[in-house]
Amino acid sequence: MSITLTDQDKATLRTAAYGAVSLLAAAGAAGSPHKIATQGSIALASATGLVGHVLAAKSRDINLYGKSVAEIADQVLPALTAAMSLLKKQDPAEADNFRRTVIVAIEAAARAHQGQPSPTIADMTRKITEALDLAATPAMTTADSTAAPKAAAGQDRPELQKAIQEIVESGFVGVSLRVHDERGEWVGSAGVAELGGTAKPPTNGHVRIGSVTKTFIATLVLQLVAEGKIELDTPADDYLPEFGLDRRITVRMLLQHTSGVFNFTGELYEDGTFAPGITWSGQGWVDNRFKTYRPQELVRLALSKPARFEPGTDWSYSNTNYVLARLLIEKVTGRSVAEEMQRLILGPLGLSGTVVPTTQTEIPEPHAHAYYRYEEDGRQQTADVTHQDPSWISSGGDMISTTQDLHTFISALVGGKLLPAPLLAEMCTPETKVGYGLGVFVQETECGGTLITHNGGHGGHAGLMYSTPDGRTTLTASLNYVDDAALSMGEAFQKATQRLVNEVFCGGRARSADEAAEPAQ
Repeated sequence: MSITLTDQDKATLRTAAYGAVSLLAAAGAAGSPHKIATQGSIALASATGLVGHVLAAKSRDINLYGKSVAEIADQVLPALTAAMSLLKKQDPAEADNFRRTVIVAIEAAARAHQGQPSPTIADMTRKITEALDLAATPAMTTADSTAAPKAAAGQDRPELQKAIQEIVESGFVGVSLRVHDERGEWVGSAGVAELGGTAKPPTNGHVRIGSVTKTFIATLVLQLVAEGKIELDTPADDYLPEFGLDRRITVRMLLQHTSGVFNFTGELYEDGTFAPGITWSGQGWVDNRFKTYRPQELVRLALSKPARFEPGTDWSYSNTNYVLARLLIEKVTGRSVAEEMQRLILGPLGLSGTVVPTTQTEIPEPHAHAYYRYEEDGRQQTADVTHQDPSWISSGGDMISTTQDLHTFISALVGGKLLPAPLLAEMCTPETKVGYGLGVFVQETECGGTLITHNGGHGGHAGLMYSTPDGRTTLTASLNYVDDAALSMGEAFQKATQRLVNEVFCGGRARSADEAAEPAQ
């Protein structure tokens, strides 16, 4: 959809967005107005697409300094309604994007207040949200920014509700799906949050995202490359000499899984043989799921095993690569990976639902439950493994997030908000064996498009994250299920994700044989 904004329209958007933050800062004067305004402004930087482009030029139009709370409110609240109205008329998806961006910003600003938000801040937050909702589209939410849109009931996108229901019927306990495309945002869930219960999985609940963690870690490394602290083609041994790594292994090889370093969770070879690593499945894992591992311990275990191949000569997925990347981040910055993630990604994007748990066993509410099936004394047992010490996988897959945060993250990433264009291009340039870039898979859809993606799952939780290269269409999802040592849900997981991808990115159809035979344009 083509959208045209006059200079006055752009000024209205900027006044509305940054004015909302200024309003909260002024209302919270008893705390730290500068901190409140700063946190809110940082969160506005998460805006993508047209809205992000307009807000990037904020300083030229905003003139609210020195005004009272009442004066700012008189200017800002009507601007919020006007901004929503003009975007809604031209592109409801952009109106939705603007609304969510402002909500994230005022939530970040409110959190920055010293102590609990004051009644004045709470009242201003309510007024700002009401102004946004006054011109809201039918697909948008009410004042609760975490609630599902009305479309979540599946009334206007029955094909999406049907797709997630089919996933549940294939054997999953529950699934939550979030789609952003030219029709706006759709959020829905199916199945149950807990075995034996009746409540659906929360539509924006927390989930252990497994290997989607790798995209966050790779982005963090590349941000440090942009800061001049790391060089991609320098031997990793230069940064981590304590491990005696093969000098041919570069930082790039760690991020692209071409180092050949043994996978500490075990290696399955082409001839079908399996070389075990740490205990990460079966009753042994269930009984010891609260055991704490140090990342150095995982690396040293991997390095005690033969390399899978000579560095740079092949590709093989290895969690060890990303634990080394984590240690590299911590070595060059002198800070924990959680602190650096907060500084460079979570804070700037306002990802309040995303956690780098390290050894933390809890998962924030709300969340669906995860399960693991194993054999004990010849009998099958099913354990609730929602709570566990994720240090066993470390930065190979320990993070927790939400479908909303994953959407914000992947949109910002492919939209150039996190990396300079040359580094983003390198990240999205795949190797030839399986199409793995630097922390992302670059895949072709069955209808001929390209996707930037990474999925992950283990122990009954899984996260999905897909985006078109321009960020205009995204799919993020969370699943909860009963896992086991045989990974018996693996085939169902692959079929389920492909079903969703086809529905969202191909309109429910795969490319025909005739189309597949045509050369790409």
